[in-house]
Amino acid sequence: MPLIPIIMPQLGESIAEATVVSISVKVGDQVQADQDVMEVETNKAVMGVTSPCPGHIKELLVDVQQSYAVGAILGYLDVSVEDATRMGFDEPAPVANTENGGSAPHQQTAPTSKKAVQPTVGGLPVPAHATGAGYMSPRMKARMLDLGLSAADLSGVAGSGAAGRVTIEDFEKFLAQLERQKITPASSMRVAVADSMRRSWSRPLATVALPVNIDPLLAHRKASDPKPGPALYALRALAIALGENSAPAGRLIGGRIVHPPAIDVGFAVEAEDGVLVPVLRNVDKVKLKDLTVRYNELVELARQRRLPPSATGGSIATVTNFGTFGLTWATPIPLPEQTLVLGMGAGRIVPSWDKNLKQFVPVTEANLTVSFDHRVLDGGGAGRLLARIAALFAVPGDL
Repeated sequence: MPLIPIIMPQLGESIAEATVVSISVKVGDQVQADQDVMEVETNKAVMGVTSPCPGHIKELLVDVQQSYAVGAILGYLDVSVEDATRMGFDEPAPVANTENGGSAPHQQTAPTSKKAVQPTVGGLPVPAHATGAGYMSPRMKARMLDLGLSAADLSGVAGSGAAGRVTIEDFEKFLAQLERQKITPASSMRVAVADSMRRSWSRPLATVALPVNIDPLLAHRKASDPKPGPALYALRALAIALGENSAPAGRLIGGRIVHPPAIDVGFAVEAEDGVLVPVLRNVDKVKLKDLTVRYNELVELARQRRLPPSATGGSIATVTNFGTFGLTWATPIPLPEQTLVLGMGAGRIVPSWDKNLKQFVPVTEANLTVSFDHRVLDGGGAGRLLARIAALFAVPGDL
């Protein structure tokens, strides 16, 4: 019977490799088409690799906790001639010559080594202009390339060369000091977050804030079933505001502002060793009550790192509820492909002047913040956006 390869699929835009976290089959097992044979982890999620068609597992070429590039052969499947032809492998591997003790060679040459692929993160590289490594000699560049380090990793190194230049001796001393300290490997998600924040910080960012009375929101939430999370109120209000005027979410590309084609808004969910941003689509056209179940589902999937591709990427803004950590004020950073992020702080009971009663009354107040790309949006535009969101918070039944 012919052999066809089990190949590492393209698991998402700009994903170059994935790490095998578990193998659910063994050599000799019968598998069906689209049956999970192993789970792999990217910097965004844990996903399954499936069998391309029915057959028997002939060989597995991977190890758990090792990374393999997209397109790498992970193993071989013993299949029927009909399935091999249907899959486009119309030149099956020859059958073993048992009389001469021969064996059937693979249709495709398997990798001769299991060298792990070093984790990388997709996206445009951002030059790091670190103070301590403004100039690097070819020798140092070669050494850093060999170790997988960037100039940003040397930003804290004090150079002893001319004009404070970091010399190769400074570099080797820095490495020796590191080896004497506790070191743990960074997860692929941590590397992805670091890369994203470096690219985000390449723009001039600013933050404005507005304290908002959230008592109407809390009363509405108490009477609702299922109960929307506070961040979902903020997400829906932001979507309505951007649906009325999408300019604040436009992106500056060259000398033009590119307006968003749809109001797709993400929300930050803390996952193991990082943050994931599930996305709700066309949120300006969907009522709050119809978003609640899907929102809760995506929160759980994000925590498990099992978000479907349809719920990731392509969002024009993000909402983050830093109030869940007891924080009242923060300056979150918008994602590299976004212009703004809306933040919501913890509610606090504060005195507020009531004009009708002519006295102070207690209200629950939370800070809303908008952090934005200052090239696209100014303080006035960000303030008007916050004012519109605050007005929507006052009548949560309309969300």
